[in-house]
Amino acid sequence: MASLTLVIGNKNYSSWSLRPWILMKHQGVAFDEILIPLDTPTTRETIDSYGPSGRVPVLRKGALAIWDSLAICEYIAELTGKAWPADATARAIARSVSAEMHSGFATLRSLWPMNARARNRHTAVTAALEADVERIDEIWNDCRARFGAGGPWLFGAEYCIADAMYAPVVLRFNTYGASVSQTARWYMAAVLEDPLLQEWLQAAKLETWSYPSSEVG
Repeated sequence: MASLTLVIGNKNYSSWSLRPWILMKHQGVAFDEILIPLDTPTTRETIDSYGPSGRVPVLRKGALAIWDSLAICEYIAELTGKAWPADATARAIARSVSAEMHSGFATLRSLWPMNARARNRHTAVTAALEADVERIDEIWNDCRARFGAGGPWLFGAEYCIADAMYAPVVLRFNTYGASVSQTARWYMAAVLEDPLLQEWLQAAKLETWSYPSSEVG
């Protein structure tokens, strides 16, 4: 049994759960996984037995509970000494774009819920949604242009927290057919071809839960 346990929600729908899961996989951190189906009568009570917020993800290490996706990623960075770019400037930008994703893009989250196994979904593109997509495209282009020359990820050869934070966005763009730049399309291709993301997607396909609120388009 691993010393770390990651409590997550449905892999098809839980964007917040994907972030620490895929970061820990990329960092080679061993962990046990507990999946709690969301939106059931017992979901809140079950999650409360692992962390105080009533939400996933939660990382447990003995009595320690960490209950926010970005906080979990920061904890993994402390454990491994990796997960952020080594260069101070790149690290500052990576933290900025990760925080922007963590706290922003409310319209994108609302109108394009993560549905990992769905394809060819279509919704009305509002001005606010278009602005969110354009801003994310701008972020990806800027990071790739300034720091990405050494590899396929936002900051080059090493997968970092910024990539984990935007992984669910790639899935959203793939589901709903976002119109993005060539650089963004190349970045999406690298993310979608990632064997670890493919592992998550294969598990999502096997799930039997279906939530109408996330089956849009």
